Amino acid sequence: MLHADNEQIRKLLLKGNFGLEKESLRVCEDGFFSHTAHPFPNDNNIVRDFCENQTEINTPVLSTAKEALECLDTYNRKIQKKLSELPIREYLWPFSNPPYIRNEEDIPIAQFYGSDASKTKYREYLSDRYGRYKMTFSGIHVNYSFDDELLKEDFKLSGQTDFVEYKNKLYVELAKKAIIYGWILVSVTAASPLMDGSFVEKKMYDIDNFNGMASTRCSELGYWNCFAPTFDYTDIRSYADSIKQYETDGWISYASELYYPIRLKPAGENNIDNLKSNGVSHIELRMFDLNPLVQEGLELKDVIFAQLFLVWLASIDTPEVTTKDQIHAVQNFKNAAHYDLKTVKIVLPNEEVNPAADAALNILSLMKDFYKDFSDEIKEVLKFQEDKFINHENRYAWKIRQKYSNGFVKKGMQLAKERQKNALEQLNERMKNQKEYEEETGNNSAECSTKQQITA
Repeated sequence: MLHADNEQIRKLLLKGNFGLEKESLRVCEDGFFSHTAHPFPNDNNIVRDFCENQTEINTPVLSTAKEALECLDTYNRKIQKKLSELPIREYLWPFSNPPYIRNEEDIPIAQFYGSDASKTKYREYLSDRYGRYKMTFSGIHVNYSFDDELLKEDFKLSGQTDFVEYKNKLYVELAKKAIIYGWILVSVTAASPLMDGSFVEKKMYDIDNFNGMASTRCSELGYWNCFAPTFDYTDIRSYADSIKQYETDGWISYASELYYPIRLKPAGENNIDNLKSNGVSHIELRMFDLNPLVQEGLELKDVIFAQLFLVWLASIDTPEVTTKDQIHAVQNFKNAAHYDLKTVKIVLPNEEVNPAADAALNILSLMKDFYKDFSDEIKEVLKFQEDKFINHENRYAWKIRQKYSNGFVKKGMQLAKERQKNALEQLNERMKNQKEYEEETGNNSAECSTKQQITA
């Protein structure tokens, strides 16, 4: 674990790197899915997820949460401009839950050709195994890595002799702790309490469906495997082998099919062999809903909180975690996605059982003590999260249910149009300012400064 009590380490604790992956569905003015081809075939930062109409922004890696969100918004404006110029105008759906669905054929599998044709075959396999409806859920993944300056200073205090092994051990222990406590990230970012009736019954359009969940995609109704996975956290090779074993045993056909809210990922190509050979580059948090209450789809304070949470985890003792604890952990993630957090329980490794809201406040109390000597901005972020559990009306899901009930899709389309209009206005203003700047200085600045490219 990080030596957070050391003065020099403490100064470096919040030096880290962020990369964001944001999925959004392209829709037509009537609230149904677009069936046009992906409009950015040659852009490595704007790709597709499962659906042909499911755009995914992959930001470069940036040094602060604010920079990452600004970069995300830059690409978002680029998409909005392109969609506004199509022969038949399209929009980005701002919610995690989809709008109208006619049937499975209405959900177009992403089409890849040539050397990438296997990507389409993989999606066809997922369609057969899980159905396409769940594939329409969209969200945001937050990727985080500790800055090398921090890790190298901490390595000097670790007593270890191999930096790569030290780094791998740190991330493996972090992942182990994150599966035990990571459910809190679901509860603070849950923002999908409503869906259209056509998701659960054909042709039941414009009938709002509330199923008791604050985040449908993270709940037991969402996208999970048919088993509760458990992993070997002895070291990075054991961890990677335990994932591979599910493929070997036939539970899944591909390692990427293992749907879990926490992943350790290597630099470069994302596969098990690379992870074993070259070690961990960053940790991926996959549970963030699209937040329609903010333009970027992700609240800055939530990204900063994810960093604070990971740094805190990396600085505390690693609990003993049994197979039973890991199975409880999967259920904890699902329970944290419920709308009423006082009626569902969280089970921790010491067998302590608490309502989710109380368990979350316990974690936040520990974090507040850990960061007591940090800036007012950090304390404000922690208070922002604490308020969600003290008063349920501060949770995104509650606000969204109040604002978008009684016409979820129609109100959602109004928001989608407003967001596109705002994006175009901002883009025009920025282009005007950029032109004036270039004329004055002769400089041409890049859209997003980069460190390295995130692997999706």
